[in-house]
Amino acid sequence: MATEQDLDKHRIAKNTLLLYVRMFLMILIGLYASRVILKTLGISDYGVYNVVGGMVSMFAFLNSAMVAASQRFISYELGRGDKKRLNIVFCTSVNIHVIIAVVIFILAETIGLWFVNTQLVIDADRMMAANWVYQFSVLTFMVTVLSVPYNSCIVAHEHMKAFAYIGIVEACLKLAVVFLLLVFSYDKLIFYAFGVFAVSIIVRILYSLYCKRHFEECSYRFMMDRGLLRRMLSFAGWSIFGNLGFSFKDQGSNIILNLFYGTSINAARGISMQVSGLISTFSANFSMALSPQITKQYAGGNIENCLNLVYSGARYTFYLLALVSIPFLINADCILGLWLENVPEYTSIFLKISMIVSVFYTITGTVTTALQATGKIKWFQIGVCVIMLLELPIAYVCLLYGYPPYYALYPGILTSTIAIFFRVFLLKRYIPSCSISYYVFSVYSRCIAIGGLTWILCYYIRSFFPDSFFTVIVTSLVSIVFFISTVFAFGLSGKERTMILNKVKAFVCKSK
Repeated sequence: MATEQDLDKHRIAKNTLLLYVRMFLMILIGLYASRVILKTLGISDYGVYNVVGGMVSMFAFLNSAMVAASQRFISYELGRGDKKRLNIVFCTSVNIHVIIAVVIFILAETIGLWFVNTQLVIDADRMMAANWVYQFSVLTFMVTVLSVPYNSCIVAHEHMKAFAYIGIVEACLKLAVVFLLLVFSYDKLIFYAFGVFAVSIIVRILYSLYCKRHFEECSYRFMMDRGLLRRMLSFAGWSIFGNLGFSFKDQGSNIILNLFYGTSINAARGISMQVSGLISTFSANFSMALSPQITKQYAGGNIENCLNLVYSGARYTFYLLALVSIPFLINADCILGLWLENVPEYTSIFLKISMIVSVFYTITGTVTTALQATGKIKWFQIGVCVIMLLELPIAYVCLLYGYPPYYALYPGILTSTIAIFFRVFLLKRYIPSCSISYYVFSVYSRCIAIGGLTWILCYYIRSFFPDSFFTVIVTSLVSIVFFISTVFAFGLSGKERTMILNKVKAFVCKSK
């Protein structure tokens, strides 16, 4: 008879599979859409959309803090099994997000609007279009903020099927916007920004309808539990510091690049961030499926199971991301050339650095979830914010002294590495049974060694081939086969290898 732990593993695997189906379709649509958008808008307008939209994204630190708070408190109450408290948490979360949306609107229409019109380097004849893009971006972001409580319920209940289906609908709607972009003769930059806003409205309605139909706690009524409100705001308040670091790190470097090099370099940065973000979903989907279980195990007092999920989840998320990142790293120039007709300068090296930073960040995703589950996040968020923001002054000084634009991204590799060890040190402090030595040697070092060895070997093999589609296919296959073999031999525990072999044998016997 299956144990509860086996059922949890089965649920994680099933949810991950559903999210991967969603991801593959969204990647295909996203890559095609990016190619058409860049060609239709042109490098300059694409850069305008990236840097102006990035201005709005800088306010994401407010919303991201409440995303973490909502998911943590909803998952925690589910782990305790208190349905009444669950409804109170949901209603309180909705109230807080309405306030956040209003605050973001005020900040965006004052400080943000002033910065766009007086500080950013944008051609005078595109300023009106840039302002329209900014306004639609603000509205889109506000809709996203108001969707958080509903999305958090779906994640906490582990109904990843909803994310899969609605995500596919969202991707198809965005593709429809791209096709309409080719038909309408109106200012294409403004039309695209409006289209993205319209899609966000439709998706928001779909998530709300699903939650109200499937989760009884998603019945909103105005109420204010002051004790819960204080705890959630305290959790979110400290989360703001950490999210401030990530938000300002990404968009701050985008603004610094704009100040020195203009909108063309923002186009290159925008493409690299989009591709890196799409590739990162390979591991992000697994983390999304795993996170509720980590929080629920901690809430239920199952600390050993919680830590086992942290350790194994860190390795698996790294393996999933490295599996697809390494082929891109060794073939970036060729892939970009085949994908885009006109590749902005520096796009390739921007992409490589962004992917390396993403791989480093992936290793501690489960550690972050465990830290949030404890509720003790004050020093964690302060430390992460300080570490992440160190990247900006270093980047500014590099460009001030005339270094090429990609030097603005190199500090990110250093800060993400420092942040890894900072997170693990704090987890040990809050959960004493956590083993720093095990994480460093059996998780971090093992992952870096396997990823580095595969990259070096495949990069060497790649040097013997010319740039072509055939080369991309061959070197990618070699990379995948070698990486999987190395992970199986050195990246798994004996128990994990035995389990995989038994499943393969059972599948072979069943198919005969």
